[in-house]
Amino acid sequence: MATITERTLKDGSKRFLAQITRRGHMKPVSRTFDKRKTAEAWAKKREKEIDADIAAGRKVQNRSAKKVTLGDAIDRYITESMREIGKTKAQVLRTIREEYDIADMPCDRIESSDIVSFVKELHNRPGLNSASTALNYLSHLSAVFTDARPLWGFPLDEQTMKDAQKVCMRHGFVSKSEGRDRRPTLEELDQLMKYFERATAANPRTMPMHKVLAFAIFSTRRQAEICRITWDDYEPQHQRILVRKMKNPGEKGGVDTWVELPDPCCAIIEAMPQKRAEIFPFNSDTVSRRFTEACKFLGIDDLHFHDMRHEGTSRLFEMGRTVPQAASVTGHKSWKSLEGYTHIRQQGDRYEDWPWIEKVT
Repeated sequence: MATITERTLKDGSKRFLAQITRRGHMKPVSRTFDKRKTAEAWAKKREKEIDADIAAGRKVQNRSAKKVTLGDAIDRYITESMREIGKTKAQVLRTIREEYDIADMPCDRIESSDIVSFVKELHNRPGLNSASTALNYLSHLSAVFTDARPLWGFPLDEQTMKDAQKVCMRHGFVSKSEGRDRRPTLEELDQLMKYFERATAANPRTMPMHKVLAFAIFSTRRQAEICRITWDDYEPQHQRILVRKMKNPGEKGGVDTWVELPDPCCAIIEAMPQKRAEIFPFNSDTVSRRFTEACKFLGIDDLHFHDMRHEGTSRLFEMGRTVPQAASVTGHKSWKSLEGYTHIRQQGDRYEDWPWIEKVT
């Protein structure tokens, strides 16, 4: 059995050293991981390889002595790209690299059927409960197949991936996500705001999620964008902010974009203490987790933090904004992305007398 040793670094983060020993057959082999689960998964796969070599009477080979594998291609893709790879994409590729057998296959032996089998296996993954999520995994992996041969001469066949993608789509193993149209009711928002206000009152050091939530609605900003905004990016005289690395189709890494701040966004910002460079100096993952926990506690079903962007955008059209005027707030480069909102009838501001505006400003 492999041994997993937990180590605590100076910054408080954890590392897990997986070590495999087979006396009389090989020198100990080890590798360090950020998570215990991935360390255990790697050790389990590596032990199977080692034990297979021993059972067959072969000398145990180092992985470096074997043919280049898909895992090697993934490693090169993550470490050598001069353009920033998104956090989600990098994490997905590392998961494939460390937890799935396809990563150990030689590049020149991977067939479309192997990719399809991998996608089927994804559906057994805890927490992966939709074909659209499986599509995200497959899409990120396809980038490795596209780049491996021209970049490093690795024999991954791009057409093999394309064939697998067609089959997976045709048979429903992967699919595009359905557009969400979920908007919170004012009653649900009232519950959430009360919940977060009480948490902040009980512990002033707790993230003021009620202010973050209100800002998300009125600014239409994504959670990661909110947490990146700095005081230097804020121009109160022009009622605008510079959103760093805003998502934009066709632009990897995002584009820095100036956006308008409709009322009461500036007032919410002015109510935040200027203690750090960021206006909302919080971790975006923590924002998502706090929101999800609150919805679960309050019994609010099928509501995501990202739905606040949809809510805020819908509000702009209800107030009579045109597509260009709404885009000045949302930051959409293509107005076509906002055409789905043009059916919304002008009916005024549903937040005009919302009592929480005074409390967050």
